[in-house]
Amino acid sequence: MSRLQRLLPFLNWPQPRPKLLRGEALAGLSVGLMVIPQGVAYAALAGMPLVTGIYAAMLPALVAVLFSASTRLSVGPTALTCLLIGTSLTGLAEPGSAHWVELAVWLALLSGVLQVGLGFMRFGWLLNLVSAPVLMAFTQAAALLIISSQLPQLLGFKVAWGQMWMQPQWHIPSVLFGLASLILLTLARRWKPAFPTVLLVVLASAALSVWTGFEASGGAVVGVLPEGLPSLFVPGLPDWHTLSQLVLPTLVITLVSFLETASSAKVDSERAGQRWDQDQDLIGQGLGKILSGLSGAFPTSSSFSRSALNLYAGARTGWATVVSVMVVLLALLLFTPVLRHVPQAVLAAIVLAAVAGLLKPGEFKRLWRISRVEASTAGVTIAITLLAAPRLYWGVLAGVLMGLSYFLYQRLHPRIIEVGLHADGSLRDRHLWHLPALAPHLYALRMDAELDFSSANSFERAIVEHLSTHPDIKHVCLFAQPINRVDATGVETFSQLHSTLTQHNITLHISGIKLPVEKILRQAGELKDSNRLKMYRTDAEAIIALESLPKQD
Repeated sequence: MSRLQRLLPFLNWPQPRPKLLRGEALAGLSVGLMVIPQGVAYAALAGMPLVTGIYAAMLPALVAVLFSASTRLSVGPTALTCLLIGTSLTGLAEPGSAHWVELAVWLALLSGVLQVGLGFMRFGWLLNLVSAPVLMAFTQAAALLIISSQLPQLLGFKVAWGQMWMQPQWHIPSVLFGLASLILLTLARRWKPAFPTVLLVVLASAALSVWTGFEASGGAVVGVLPEGLPSLFVPGLPDWHTLSQLVLPTLVITLVSFLETASSAKVDSERAGQRWDQDQDLIGQGLGKILSGLSGAFPTSSSFSRSALNLYAGARTGWATVVSVMVVLLALLLFTPVLRHVPQAVLAAIVLAAVAGLLKPGEFKRLWRISRVEASTAGVTIAITLLAAPRLYWGVLAGVLMGLSYFLYQRLHPRIIEVGLHADGSLRDRHLWHLPALAPHLYALRMDAELDFSSANSFERAIVEHLSTHPDIKHVCLFAQPINRVDATGVETFSQLHSTLTQHNITLHISGIKLPVEKILRQAGELKDSNRLKMYRTDAEAIIALESLPKQD
């Protein structure tokens, strides 16, 4: 039964008792009322038919919560994922066309299958390839691009950005609708986050639009949306050239959308006092994407704002998502005629209010204080993301490659210091703290890294170079406590060093070696009893022995 419960996490849900359902219904109602207008707005951002934003908030959300470990996340359309969809398909088809929809569906299917596969193979650790600075920089660059894409609609531009500088043409009613909606949504988000302000703004704007004759005056509105449930959508098979152009977008959408999930899931797991099962969430989120594609929609993700609202409203289980899906279903059947009259400037305001929180310029200043290298990586990531638009995935890939390169550089250049005894009794960098040597004719060192193929050369060079400049050295002491692992290259390097030291009548002292490292070295025959090899279990024991060494050896 435990294996079945792992494969079908919803079997662990508590029984839907009336007391539980009252709280879940309130949370589900709040999220459902929020996701309807957001879904329509985000679908426009993705270049998709607006009704697909509602489709993406139904079956995909239900399937995702049924098969995910994190049951209080709100799955559906998100601004960042929709931006990636819109920019990735630019140049491949006309936005909103049948071919565009097919390509978006393929993105959903491919990224969904990839996530499910990674989840079953327990490859959730791949998340660690993207560092926090890279994700932060990419998110902020994406927020800037989203804002720039929505401003013309918000302000009622009648011409493109370039022409606005020469011959400004505004649609004043659109400006009023957009700015008023944005102000209301921003204020409500700060003071009443659980109140369904988004839905209220949509209803009020639809009523005002009809009353003032907004569409007749030239204002852009949502228009007629198809009624009824989505039908099964089976896309045509693209040619190899088109499919190859979807590979990079699929990888980036898979990575970025799951990082969105991670940001919410970690918070949820910490509050619940549980370990986050990232592999199971990969499976659940992947199945949600597949269902979204089969519904004729686009890749989904976990919304941080809606998930936060779900928690704030008191959701405790996945039953809250079941309620929100029912709310969206009723809205699809009964509410779509109302959306017809909503000004598109209001949709732009909904998107802008949602992404405004992603802009955090203070994070760069904070990151600069922590690590200038990582701050530079973040700066390059945001620059490439903006310059490469609409091919935003180059920003993520550049950031990931820079992060991995810096990680590899650190592994190839481990911290190796000569240690001395500090007044507080600890072993510290002798030259940094101006400490005396532990004993005459002694080179005492510590390497803060694993002894493997990446660090072995630096380890060997540090000892050989010191011996070449200090020919009077008779003892070398390795404080090995930080060394957690040794591989074949490390064993070979250790063997060569030990042999060299023995040939020069230099005694090797090893302190605090860990059992896994000691076991491998003994199996390799490198720790045999010898007058030129001394081992100590603790640093205190080693210090006492070293301090008692004769002045001349």
